[in-house]
Amino acid sequence: MTAFSLEPVQLAWCAELRALAAERLGPLADKGETGRVNRALVAELGSLGLLGRLFTSGALDLCLMRESLAYACTEAETALALQGLGAHPVHAYGTRAQRDRWLPGVTAGTAIAAFALSEPGAGSDAAALELRAEADAAAQDDRASDAPPSAADPALTAAPDGPARWRLSGEKCWISNAPEADFYTVFARTTPGAGARGVTAFLVPADRPGLTGRGLDMLSPHPIGALDFDAVPVTADDVLGETDRGFRVAMGTLNLFRPSVGAFAVGMAQAALDATLAHTAGRDAFGGKLKDLQTVAHQVAEMAVRTEAARLMVHAAASAYDADAPDVPRRSAMAKLLATETAQYVVDTAVQLHGARALQRGHLLEHLYREVRAPRIYEGASEVQRGIIAKELYARQEAR
Repeated sequence: MTAFSLEPVQLAWCAELRALAAERLGPLADKGETGRVNRALVAELGSLGLLGRLFTSGALDLCLMRESLAYACTEAETALALQGLGAHPVHAYGTRAQRDRWLPGVTAGTAIAAFALSEPGAGSDAAALELRAEADAAAQDDRASDAPPSAADPALTAAPDGPARWRLSGEKCWISNAPEADFYTVFARTTPGAGARGVTAFLVPADRPGLTGRGLDMLSPHPIGALDFDAVPVTADDVLGETDRGFRVAMGTLNLFRPSVGAFAVGMAQAALDATLAHTAGRDAFGGKLKDLQTVAHQVAEMAVRTEAARLMVHAAASAYDADAPDVPRRSAMAKLLATETAQYVVDTAVQLHGARALQRGHLLEHLYREVRAPRIYEGASEVQRGIIAKELYARQEAR
């Protein structure tokens, strides 16, 4: 189950991905506008067949893709990851009609997906979300009287395949690709007071009446925004999975993507490490090269050890997911925690060893320094991962 080393074909594929990222994706990323979806970049990911692999590959291949792309072009990596995060619930839990409607566009790079879980008051505590999915009284009256679905409210005709069963009201916040996505995987409370057991996942097209959004000015270069739901109509045909079982959809998606967030972090750490090796080997200092100073050499060694340890844990977690192992939540949390914290350390140390030049706008490390911070927060902050790990360890202890 645990992948301690990669096969030659996997190593060759990773090298190919790094080359593609540098030669074909990087130039498109450079033309993108900060805070906006780079549709040309997403379309190129589609034409290269990489978006399609999101739904045909295992977790280990996903991690290899994300690490390889992150090494050479973090924007391409993030664009690919967000397509996967937003559309995986459709792939894994959607009906055939939902998959046929949206996944071809996602894989081609013409439909932008987004994962809408976080709220202003429910970030780390995802089970506390408050976006309400309230039963639609007009639709209930229509069904009871056998009246035409649009008789009570013309807006109901905007919800496909019949009248709205629920109306979504509330706010989502810190949603990547919002407000420019073409559809959202939205998690809403269908049963008040039921905690995680009362949440339902919905596939909500961006053009539904009552759904509006706004961009947020964030540190990250990719788009992040807030969504406002003003009685947005949804039907049973929009449900992903089962009613009141949406938390399972969310956690199933995060268990897959958390190790790959770690892979993203490892890719950034490796890029920072390689830049540091080149810099310290060529930089003249104190009568020799910077690498000849023992304190510098030891720091570089520590960076390398931590990066490789994080990579191995990411591969182990991904392999466990692919093997359908029982301890996937713990392994996924460990991989994300170690890799993201490691990348923060490695990039910060690389900046320190490069000096002021690393803080100049446009420098690789200035870019990585901005990129490396967010993964320690999104898809479950480091503190949340520690809580998951501890919970899983104690549960296993009690079961003995």
